[in-house]
Amino acid sequence: MGSRLRENPRRLLECWCEVVGPQGEGGRPPWISQKFPSTYTDEEVLKSVPQFTFPCPFENTTIQHFSFVLTSLDSKWTYGFCRHAPGSHTALVLLSHLPWHEIFYKLLNHLADLRGGDDPGDLTACLQSVYKAPVPTPGSEVTIPYASNKFFVGTCPDHYKLPTIPENRNLLEYYNAVDVENMVAIFASMLFERRIIITSRRVSRLSACVQAANLVLWPMQWQHIFIPVLPQHLVDYLLAPMPFLIGVASGLLTKVQMEDIGEAVILDADANTVSSPFQDTASLPQEVTATLRRNLRSAHNTIGDGVARAFLRALVQLIGNYKEALQFREDDKKITFCRERFVALRPLAMQSFAEKLLQLQIFQQFIEERLQRLNTGKQTSDDFELEVNLLGERSGSKVKQQYRQFVTSVRKDGRHYQDHEKQDKPCC
Repeated sequence: MGSRLRENPRRLLECWCEVVGPQGEGGRPPWISQKFPSTYTDEEVLKSVPQFTFPCPFENTTIQHFSFVLTSLDSKWTYGFCRHAPGSHTALVLLSHLPWHEIFYKLLNHLADLRGGDDPGDLTACLQSVYKAPVPTPGSEVTIPYASNKFFVGTCPDHYKLPTIPENRNLLEYYNAVDVENMVAIFASMLFERRIIITSRRVSRLSACVQAANLVLWPMQWQHIFIPVLPQHLVDYLLAPMPFLIGVASGLLTKVQMEDIGEAVILDADANTVSSPFQDTASLPQEVTATLRRNLRSAHNTIGDGVARAFLRALVQLIGNYKEALQFREDDKKITFCRERFVALRPLAMQSFAEKLLQLQIFQQFIEERLQRLNTGKQTSDDFELEVNLLGERSGSKVKQQYRQFVTSVRKDGRHYQDHEKQDKPCC
């Protein structure tokens, strides 16, 4: 259990592939016709790429971009970014350890233009330059020259900031397709770690909604089965008895016996409907859901980071008091988390949900990550902590001062001293 992202990826791009689609009913399944670099030899990944690139039959009347995720044995994610063009029998795919959808979709369009251009050498030259380029600084403009007077130019997302609309394509698609009440319903079901299916006819909308639903859970992160677009050969995953967040194309979902799936929350992103056997939204503290709805419906939240910040503030209300449950052990100079104190310090109306939180893997991962940073002498200074501090200042809490004292005590121990502090990064 832990973060799904790899720390300090060595490069922007891991691999580029061209994938040929399936050859009709009963014909040859999809396969990789070419890849770059040729030295990329992760056979498990390469075996999966064709099936995730052509997960199931779908209409393709416009250029569609979508993403998939491959999970390694150490539970880390490799992202696949796909580009399907109308009338083409192949698709272009980029693999990366970075969840940077916008820049990779732009790069896919650029590579597609080069592939159809006058100079066939430009495609290889561009891939070579991108592959050798260092990972850019978050939020920076990146310019990668690859031939005489030719460049690829893009903007890297700033992971020190919350995702914004319209810049974050996934969040924009989710916000446009799903109304406030249904976004709150999916948010609540994720907090209760349900079996969640999102469906759409369009794979681009499908993957965007799944990725965005996970995105607004930050600073927590989904720890269970996570498949933005389900390949047909993995349809039995829908029968899994454990929590999942899975995107299923409408055509594929119609072939599944719903009674076999059992209790699941289903969001139809085309019809903007949610069906659920649970009362998850009603089970959240009312003051949290009321504030969340109000913030999401506010007109000024339709652009900028307003949507992401609305969900963030809801999580601050729910888990932001975790600092009050921190304790410093003098015997081993460690900061620990007191579960009983976390519940006891909650208002009476929120204690039942606080007890439930303690059982959730998403919350356990959040606490473990925060404790790890604290016990290596680092303070966390991200948007979540800033919102927590603002809430504490309004309520007159002295927890911020206590938090700093804990970090100072760990540093004085000398075993984990850090010369500087780093910010945590939202998973955008």
